[in-house]
Amino acid sequence: MSQEIERRFVLQTEPAAGLLDAGTRLAQGYLCSGDGLSVRIRIVDTDAELTVKGGGGLARTEVNLPLGPDDAQALWPFTADQRIDKVRYRVPLGPDGLVAEVDRYAGDLEGLLTAEVEFEDEQQAADFVPPAWFGLEVTGDRTWSNAALARHGRPDRPDRPDRQA
Repeated sequence: MSQEIERRFVLQTEPAAGLLDAGTRLAQGYLCSGDGLSVRIRIVDTDAELTVKGGGGLARTEVNLPLGPDDAQALWPFTADQRIDKVRYRVPLGPDGLVAEVDRYAGDLEGLLTAEVEFEDEQQAADFVPPAWFGLEVTGDRTWSNAALARHGRPDRPDRPDRQA
């Protein structure tokens, strides 16, 4: 079984100049999401993959399958109104080999910056001390998942459709 162990943060400020690499543009569309399960298509340049994620919190199941360009384009229309456009930057975090994936969102999520760090095991995740520029930790908060962002927008916006008063 494939498992992803990851902590996620919402950045309040831009990382220091020089930390970000050139970045890679990602287009993500969700075929379905909810009840702890999401199925997405990710397109990077001419490559595509289908990803199924299940569960929530720090550790969850993640299976990535290669998807041919024609198949990705055939499925893409089914992701209407559930898409994310972002640029991903990789930031090395020190001598232990950890890397932060910093996402700068575009479109309806313009201005949002997040960081994710993947770990080998839950102990490594628990021991991780995030740099101050990481901001608010949202690990396990499904309202900040990419699937929820694609469907509903930012949870900290007062006009979000599923926001409770």
